[in-house]
Amino acid sequence: MKRRIVILLLVVLGVGFLANISFAKERDTLYEKMDIFAEALAMVEKRHVEDKTPQDLIYGALAGLLSSLDSYSQFLTPEEYADLLTETEGEFGGLGIEITIKDNLLTIVSPIEDTPAWEAGLKAGDVIVKIEGEVTKGITLSEAVKKLRGEPGSEVNITVLREKDRKVEDVTIVRGIIKIKDIKRALILEDRIGYIKVAEFRERTVKDFDKELKKLKEEGIDGLIIDVRNNPGGLLYSAIEASSRFLEDGKTVVSTKSKTKKEMVYKSLPARQKFLDIPLVVVINKGSASGSEILAAALRDNNRAILLGEKTFGKGSVQTIVPLSDGSALRLTTSKYYTPAGEAIHEEEGVTPDIEIVEEERKIEDVFEELKKKEDFDYRHDNQLVRALDLIKGILVLKEKKELREIVEEKK
Repeated sequence: MKRRIVILLLVVLGVGFLANISFAKERDTLYEKMDIFAEALAMVEKRHVEDKTPQDLIYGALAGLLSSLDSYSQFLTPEEYADLLTETEGEFGGLGIEITIKDNLLTIVSPIEDTPAWEAGLKAGDVIVKIEGEVTKGITLSEAVKKLRGEPGSEVNITVLREKDRKVEDVTIVRGIIKIKDIKRALILEDRIGYIKVAEFRERTVKDFDKELKKLKEEGIDGLIIDVRNNPGGLLYSAIEASSRFLEDGKTVVSTKSKTKKEMVYKSLPARQKFLDIPLVVVINKGSASGSEILAAALRDNNRAILLGEKTFGKGSVQTIVPLSDGSALRLTTSKYYTPAGEAIHEEEGVTPDIEIVEEERKIEDVFEELKKKEDFDYRHDNQLVRALDLIKGILVLKEKKELREIVEEKK
């Protein structure tokens, strides 16, 4: 018996030793390649026609390194990192679009409602092929953001390739201060059916979400439509907390898998108010990404909601912000999201609705009419919301009939 234990220990130690050798070899290979990097850096500094500061060279190298990894990894200068922190707090300057590099093309993930981009008619999936006449092929996210942002009131000229009809269109947009209202709208539509529009998942989202849900509860809602169309996501924990309002404690909301294949499972959390019984419909479209995809899939896979609309964007990777010592930061993709059913969300996968209802095209005259009546909200002209209403009404009728049958059976 002792001999077996000794042999087993030797085998384990041997495996650990081999693993350490393998890691050491990989590390040595990396350091060998670093010599090439240092050689190239010295050559650029010595022979390039223009003088560049050491910071310019290092920042440029880091930007190239991060952009070569995937569409969402990014090097952030101290200024860009400060801007990112401002964005998560809900107010920043620009056009009001979430962008990414998809298939090497500068692509709009989602336009935020009531922003310059939204009012200009930009749509999820549109490709920005030019900014101020310059072709965007090969542009990094950082470079694109710098070109698109500017002083409020100033104009930016872009050329977009429409995803649907593949037509190229020139668009001039006046920049503005983007103030994100996380909960865009919350009200009762009709027949005690509530509606809540979630624009993004940020620091204050859940607090505002709870406030509006409480009001709707006091007004006596029997069903609820959650609208996450054109919601580009935001903070993971905010999406988890929002999902938790409709799930029993301890239900799987989302899981992530990293490079090491280590799985992290995020469960629904306790909350002061829960909505566990009312029928739910979540409305999604191709502008729904990241956090909104997590919420939609979590409620569907836990049999708490029916998804209606169009297939989502497919932004199912996790970016971790790693601050560096000089105030810059790395936005690094560290893992991918999986739904409670174990399905990937990333890229072409997205989240598929249970009931597909294609969103009607917004005509240019409708856009101008909306601008004149910004405070008006006529859901009857929204074909997806009309179908969502009909769906919940049908569920409520079936629920009522089931309860009546149960009462009759008890009396027997």
